[in-house]
Amino acid sequence: MAFNGKWKIHSQENHEEFLKAMEVPEMLVKMVKGIKPTTIIEQKGDNFTIRVETPLRTVTNSFTIGKEAEITAMDGRKFKCTARMEDGKLICVTDKFTHIRELKGEDMVETITAASTTLTRINKRV
Repeated sequence: MAFNGKWKIHSQENHEEFLKAMEVPEMLVKMVKGIKPTTIIEQKGDNFTIRVETPLRTVTNSFTIGKEAEITAMDGRKFKCTARMEDGKLICVTDKFTHIRELKGEDMVETITAASTTLTRINKRV
């Protein structure tokens, strides 16, 4: 239940490089370069709803730990993912990227890897 709440990105590393590794069109990369999304997480047992809000669009994904779900990325592409909890980390692996969320102190750290490029985001609860 500790993931519950509203989170705002405080800092991020390799955002632009990650978007390019995800083959996001260059024009879109330039548009979203400085945007820091707000993430709202609702967890009820093994069920999660994660809403990511930006000025350009809002994406909501719902899934259950251990069950395959279709998730939508911020650029609108859809991926299959079976989420799991491992050592307190929320992990989603798709054929294109791996997204790990974990709590470190008061922060939520996101580590998202595509190919050999890793985006790291530090989120603060708001």
